[in-house]
Amino acid sequence: MEHPIIVGASRIAPGHGTHGVSRSERTTLSLPETISPPIARALQAKGYETLTPVQSAVIEDNTAGRDLLVSAQTGSGKTVAFGMAIAPTLLGDDRILPPPGAPLALVIAPTRELAMQVQRELTWLYAETGAQTAQGVGGMDQRTERRALERGAHIVVGTPGRLRDHITRGALDMSALRAVVLDEADEMLDLGFREDLEFILAAAPEDRRTLLFSATVPKQIAELAKTFQKNALRITAASSGEQHADIEYKLMSVPAAERENAVINTLLWYDSTNTIVFASTREAVKHLSARLHNRGFEVVTLSGELSQAERTSALQSMRDGRARICVATDVAARGIDLPNLDLVIHADLPMNAETLLHRSGRTGRAGRKGTCVVIAPAHRKRVALSILRTAKIEAELIAPPSAEAIDARYRESILASPLLTEPVTDDEQPSVASLIEKWPAEALAAAYLRMQLAARPVPEEVTAIAEDTGDRTPRSRDAFVGGSWFKVSIGRKQRAEPRWLLPMICKAGGVTKSAVGSIRIFDTETHFEVAADKVDSFLRSVGKNGTGEKGVYISAIDGPGERPDRQERPQSKRRPPGPPEKYDPSKPRPERADRKERYPKPKSDDFDTFMETPRPVREAKPARAEKPFVAKDKPVSKDKGKPQWSKPVAEGEARPPKKKAAKPKDHKKPRAAD
Repeated sequence: MEHPIIVGASRIAPGHGTHGVSRSERTTLSLPETISPPIARALQAKGYETLTPVQSAVIEDNTAGRDLLVSAQTGSGKTVAFGMAIAPTLLGDDRILPPPGAPLALVIAPTRELAMQVQRELTWLYAETGAQTAQGVGGMDQRTERRALERGAHIVVGTPGRLRDHITRGALDMSALRAVVLDEADEMLDLGFREDLEFILAAAPEDRRTLLFSATVPKQIAELAKTFQKNALRITAASSGEQHADIEYKLMSVPAAERENAVINTLLWYDSTNTIVFASTREAVKHLSARLHNRGFEVVTLSGELSQAERTSALQSMRDGRARICVATDVAARGIDLPNLDLVIHADLPMNAETLLHRSGRTGRAGRKGTCVVIAPAHRKRVALSILRTAKIEAELIAPPSAEAIDARYRESILASPLLTEPVTDDEQPSVASLIEKWPAEALAAAYLRMQLAARPVPEEVTAIAEDTGDRTPRSRDAFVGGSWFKVSIGRKQRAEPRWLLPMICKAGGVTKSAVGSIRIFDTETHFEVAADKVDSFLRSVGKNGTGEKGVYISAIDGPGERPDRQERPQSKRRPPGPPEKYDPSKPRPERADRKERYPKPKSDDFDTFMETPRPVREAKPARAEKPFVAKDKPVSKDKGKPQWSKPVAEGEARPPKKKAAKPKDHKKPRAAD
C-alpha cells in the first residue's frame, strides 16, 4: 500500500449547488474534466458546481483502475464519490451502459436505510447512462428482489446478510462483477458482518476493483483491506478541525432524573423544522417517544425491532412534514439523510467520540447550519467533556432552558408570525368584518394569543446545575459548615459500602462527589453530609420522590447521629481477642518457653512427658463362638412352611380338615375310546 493521499478542506465563498455537502468542505475548483460526461451532466443538473475533497481525490489520474481505501467522515459526500470513482470502470469509453444482465457493480452498506439511500443517489447520478439499479436488503420481500435480479441490473445495492443469501441461492450472479464498494466498512465490522463480507468478496472475481470507504481505519479494516485489496491507494480526507464547522455544539448538564424534561424544553426552545433525538436502547426510544407524544409532539421512532415498512413510513413522515421529531438508536439511524434536519439531541451520551461524530453528522449538511445538543447527567458531565475532547470538538456549556424563557421566546415569535402580515383574502373578508364589528380589538388579540399558546406543548421545570470549574481539589471541612445531613434506608446489614453508595447519592441528588462529606454506615441505615451550597439543589432533586434506587429511600435528618461504638462493630471471628501488639524491631524475640506460656498447646503442656507416659494395655477380646454348620444344599422342608390362612374357630372346636387341591386336568392326554 502506498503512502496515503491527504486531502485538505478549504473554504470558498457561499454559493448554490452544494447538495449533500457542507460549506466548509467544498474545493475551490469547478467540476474537473476527468469526470465521465454523463456523470458530470447529472451533477450539474442536481446543482453541483464544486466537489468535496474526497470527491476530488477519488477521480485523480493516479486512482484510475486501482483499489482504494478511503477514510472520510460522515457528510463528506462519500456516496457521490464512489459513484464517480467506479464510473470509468463500468462505462469505459462508452457513455451508455449495455443492456442489463449480470451486475457490474455491487455496493454493500450496513443498514437498510443507508442502502436504500445509496440506491436513490446512484439512480440520479447514473440516470443518463441508462443504468438499472436493484436492491437486496433485509426486511424486504425476497421474491421481488429475485425477480429484479432475474430481469437484470447494472448496480446492486444491499446489506451483507441479504446479499450473501442471494449469492447462496444462486439469484445473484457475480461472474460479470467489475467493482465492489464497501460503504461504512467500520460500522459493518462493528455489527458483526465480517464473515458475510469475507464470503461476498471471496465470491467476486479476482480482477474486480475493491473500494473501501470508512470513517476510521482501525486494525480490522486494515486487515480486511490487506486480504481483499491489491496495491490499494490510501486516501484520507483530513478535516483539519473543520469537519463539523457548520455544526454548533452545546453541552447541557442536568440532574439525571430531569433528563427527559430537558429534552422537552430543548425541543421547545429551538423549534427546529426537523429534529432527531438519539437514545441508547430500544426501551429508551419507546419510553421517550411515548413521553413526547403525550406532550403533543409529532414523533416517529427508528429502532431495530421495526419492520422495513414501518421504518420507511417513519422516514417518509419526516420528509413530507407529518412528523418533526424522530427518536432513534445509533444503529437504526446510521446513514440516514433527512431534509432540513437542523437539530440533533443526544438524550443519552454516546459511547465514544466516533459515535458522537456519526450522530452529529445527521445535521449540518447541504450548506445548512446545524445545532447539536449533548444532554449529560450531572454525575457524567466529565465523561461528556472527555468524549468531546477526544473528538476535538469545543462545545459551549449552557443551562437548560427554563419555562419562563421558553414562554417569553414563544410570545415574541407569535408577534413576528408571518400570518399577521398576510393580506385578507376575499373568502375571509366577511368573517373578518363580522369579528371586528362584534368584538373589540383587545378581545380578538387575547383570543389569538390563547389559541397560539394552547397549540404548543407546555414546558417543564428543569433544575439548573451550578457551573463546575473543573477543580478536583477536595473540599475543606469549612465547606461543610452549615450543611445538612441525610439518611439512606440501607446499612451494614445490606452490605452498604461507600464505593457504591457515593455514586448512587450523587446520581439521585444531581451533585458531584465533592459535595458529599462524611458518610456514617449504621446497621440498617446510612447517614451522609451534603455541603451547604448544594443543599437546596440536592433537596429539589431528591425531594420529588425521595428514591435513590429501587427500594432505597433518601430523607433529611436533623443531625449525624451518634457514631457507632468501635467495640460494638462486628469483628472477624478469626481475629485473636484483645488489641494486636505493635511490632517493635528493637525488642528481642521471646524465648520458646515464653511463647509456650502465651500460646499453650491444647492437648498437652509438655510433648516429651506426653510421649513417655506408658499407654494402658488393652485386654484381648474373647474368642467368637463357633456357629453351627448349616448345609447350603439341604432341601427346604415342606412341613415347616408358613401355615395356610384359615378361618378362625371357637375355642375347643376342631378345625375343619384341609381340602386337597384338585389336580389339573391333563388336556394333552387323549380321551379314552368309548
